[in-house]
Amino acid sequence: MSADRRRGPRLSLPARVVRTDEAVARRIDRRTTGPGADRFWRLLSGAADHGKLWFAVAGVLVALGKPRAAARGLVSLGVASLVANVVGKRLVGGERPAPASIPVARRLDRSPTSPSFPSGHTASAVAFATGVALDAPAAGAALAPLAAGVGYSRLHTGAHWFSDVVGGAAIGAGAAVLVKAVGPALRSLRPVVRPGAPTAQTAELPVLPRGAGAFIVVNPGSGAGLDRPDPRRLLAERFPEARVHELHEGDDIAALVQEQVGSAEPPRVLGVSGGDGTVAAMAHEARLAGLPLLVLPGGTFNHFAKAIGADTLEVALDAFAAGTGRRVDVAELRLPAGDEDTVTRTVLNTSSVGVYPAFVAERERHQGRWGKPLAAVIAAIRVVRKSTPIELEIDGRPRSVWSVFVGVDRYYPVTVAPIERRRLDDGLLDIRILAAGRKPKTRGAIALAFGGRTDALVARLPFLQGPPVIDGFTAERISLRRRDEDPGYAHDGEASTTTPGDGLELRILPAALAVYAPVSSP
Repeated sequence: MSADRRRGPRLSLPARVVRTDEAVARRIDRRTTGPGADRFWRLLSGAADHGKLWFAVAGVLVALGKPRAAARGLVSLGVASLVANVVGKRLVGGERPAPASIPVARRLDRSPTSPSFPSGHTASAVAFATGVALDAPAAGAALAPLAAGVGYSRLHTGAHWFSDVVGGAAIGAGAAVLVKAVGPALRSLRPVVRPGAPTAQTAELPVLPRGAGAFIVVNPGSGAGLDRPDPRRLLAERFPEARVHELHEGDDIAALVQEQVGSAEPPRVLGVSGGDGTVAAMAHEARLAGLPLLVLPGGTFNHFAKAIGADTLEVALDAFAAGTGRRVDVAELRLPAGDEDTVTRTVLNTSSVGVYPAFVAERERHQGRWGKPLAAVIAAIRVVRKSTPIELEIDGRPRSVWSVFVGVDRYYPVTVAPIERRRLDDGLLDIRILAAGRKPKTRGAIALAFGGRTDALVARLPFLQGPPVIDGFTAERISLRRRDEDPGYAHDGEASTTTPGDGLELRILPAALAVYAPVSSP
């Protein structure tokens, strides 16, 4: 056994280590612990199979208000499991203790067949406990005995040698420290995209010195409670001849614009102050009428206004006064409701089907307290737990998915819910599909929270193996048809629980909308 024990695929253990392993194994095997203790160690070892114990503990930590510690522990576990199983066992490996030398009462129901060194159970246990301790020391101290117990259970049941457990513990602790060290370093390497001129074709737009010829709609309900200047006051001061209409309940933007366009003095410019939903509605009318659009940020998030660089009222009004602007990509959303009845919308930022809108809303509800990364973990767990996959035909192919995200131009990072748009002129739709494959709730929540790279890592774990659940690609158009219940849809912050027909279609319209925007570099 000693010779077999020393022989690994590429690396061999020193003879002194082998002798120590055998001495420790003989001492443990000679101890009489009783059926109760033997059963306890078998159960503890089984509970840690495939990380089940630590995922349960992570859920408890989240419930106790420590989601960041839980997330750090799970990421550390994933790294340790990858190193132990993919690297360690292939480099060293070796034979496990012979079952005949282990007391019958201690043996596991199923003897492990993978290479012996290192102990993956111990690596995962120590990685999780250390990862938690680096964020929440008290919680980590409480978990230390449990992690140590898992390590000992692998010796007590004869699943591993002493050096396997020591090696696994070293890998686990190292993985946790590495995760903590690499996190800030990776954040520092991320390119910083500063507010300024967006990338899109510049355009010379009408200059209206006192605002004559502009029709501007103001939604007073957008961004309620936020401390920002009143757009009506600024418009009255700088562009007193602009026609300003305050939206009231029951007003229809399409009808208002059509009335103005059909008047004796039709507008040369359309403007809007409101959130992304209001801006998208006015952008649709501007596109159809072939008129430039003035966007005044008046909502809570103002994603499109920020994308074009007009993230304050003053900057937007300065661009309007100077007549500077850009021609930007938009998407056309078509909702076939019958042979001749098709509803169309203009999409400025994103459109989606499935859990994505609920996930974003839940994430934004928590990110003020926890920050965006941890808020994403909480939101992913809660949304996926309450949802079921939806059945769609995507470009004619049947798919079972959690969500389909479609962005106008490319978004970053590579996640199900990207947050950063760097260009306005890609001429492509950025499509992210979150598939519901094997272990759909677990894999779906992990991919929602952490993105494609973490999902690729998780896909290597024994109990979650399978193809990546995030399918990302670019296209000029995409069609979705429902095969089961109506999942509804959302675009630019506005959600609908019903779809007029049996699906929807999206296509990119390059440089289809002219908008006032600053064009100088920051």
